Amino acid sequence: MSEDHTHVQEFFGVRAADWDRKFPEDGPAFATAVAEFGLRPGDRVLDAGCGTGRALTPLRAAVGPDGLVLGADLTPQMLAAAQRAGRAAEGALLLADVARLPLRDGALDAVFAAGLVAHLPDPGANLRELARVVRPGGRLALFHPIGRAALAARHGRELTAEDMRAEHNLGPLLAGSGWEMTSYADEDARFLVLAVRRP
Repeated sequence: MSEDHTHVQEFFGVRAADWDRKFPEDGPAFATAVAEFGLRPGDRVLDAGCGTGRALTPLRAAVGPDGLVLGADLTPQMLAAAQRAGRAAEGALLLADVARLPLRDGALDAVFAAGLVAHLPDPGANLRELARVVRPGGRLALFHPIGRAALAARHGRELTAEDMRAEHNLGPLLAGSGWEMTSYADEDARFLVLAVRRP
């Protein structure tokens, strides 16, 4: 396991038990983002970096009983918290690295990724891996329950032009990774970028 992975596991591992309690107001934001994602009944969707699984319930509601919902996370404590919260009933939980997913090419219709993009060790390669497991025309949602400025303020940082999630950086990054950005929203109450898997 790389140093990046160990760092991510340590960071989220110690926070897993209190995660949902710390951010209780995020639930409705997840539901709204999933609704905007436009999933259809029967779709196969991955929650990449699912954490405690807060997106699993709205994802399951969107794809219905015939759809497939997977949640993948690198941190065992996060998956354990998802299980304790009863969210394993909404989808299959995988202890897996989103940089090397145990899925075949084009297996999915969509990937939902909340708070993931800032933690990717190699964003271009990692977004290409997400593209690999999605069929052409399938979709990607990059979400965070608060916008870039609010998140930077929460962490006592200033926003810079180099921020990977800025539209002028993220658009080309997605384009170079097999995706085409179709919408970009960065507001106080949410960050939501939608993209389509290019043929």
